[in-house]
Amino acid sequence: MDRRQLLVAGLAFAGLAACSRTGGLTVLKVGSQRGSTKAVLLASGVLEGAPYKIEWSEFPAAAPLLEALSAGAVDLGEAGDAPFLFAYAGGARIKAVQAGRSGGSATAILVRKDSPIRSPGDLRGKRIATGKGSIGHYLLLRVLEKAGLKADDVSVVFLNPGDAKAAFTAGSIDAWVTWGSYIGLATLHDTARVLVDGDGLLSGYGYEAASETAIATKRPQIEDFLKRLAKARRWALNNPDTFAKVLARETGLSDDVALYTARSYRFRPVPIDAVAIEEGRAVLDRFRSVGGVNTTRDPAGAFDASFNGALA
Repeated sequence: MDRRQLLVAGLAFAGLAACSRTGGLTVLKVGSQRGSTKAVLLASGVLEGAPYKIEWSEFPAAAPLLEALSAGAVDLGEAGDAPFLFAYAGGARIKAVQAGRSGGSATAILVRKDSPIRSPGDLRGKRIATGKGSIGHYLLLRVLEKAGLKADDVSVVFLNPGDAKAAFTAGSIDAWVTWGSYIGLATLHDTARVLVDGDGLLSGYGYEAASETAIATKRPQIEDFLKRLAKARRWALNNPDTFAKVLARETGLSDDVALYTARSYRFRPVPIDAVAIEEGRAVLDRFRSVGGVNTTRDPAGAFDASFNGALA
């Protein structure tokens, strides 16, 4: 490399460094799905005194968040096990750096209140919307399997949450598999009812994921952030009302929907261990069985247990 190339490379590195630091503080770029991660951290007050600056980005669902994470547009972001592993299997350069578990009931298949669909078996031949590779997609596969149906016994329409909600309201789909505040919006404000939820069908795992680049270049900041996040999640288990007020403010959700969402946010921090890896393998095997995933990438490589100490 000649002197001119060295100069250009040096300027490029300096530019990247300037972008990642503000006022002498490292910038940690964090993605949040519909305000949830941001709201729980702000409501709990655990970010006070953080020795870095957080730059927030909001996403409507896990898929675009994980795309941004893999591309380096954000350093960290939360996603359920299914979308995280779906993205990893697709080649995303990401790793799970913290795990949490909930009961699975925050994901559900919705039908309209006047729908003739009364049981999972009634889904045969119906049009069902969800996000490709999402936790909703995974729940649908589990429900169909338990009901003795195959994936091709239904017509799956892959839509983002906003488009799926519109299609559901218009009656152009028969059912919608969704999660979190979208369930609250549909059941409290629209004419929807829960056909079946993920309680007992989903592992309930979710992950805070980081890009491989961020792990290599911002490890101290990530470790500190994860300590604060674990503390915030434990706080939210015991303070859903306070959490809901901040969630409503951050997202524009109505008070009742925010409270519904906060009360269903039963996310308990747990270590990344052999159980998590085996659950991940089961998720990918199910997606492979229906042709949703066609790579053999080992899910063991999707997990970084070196941050487990942040749970203490």
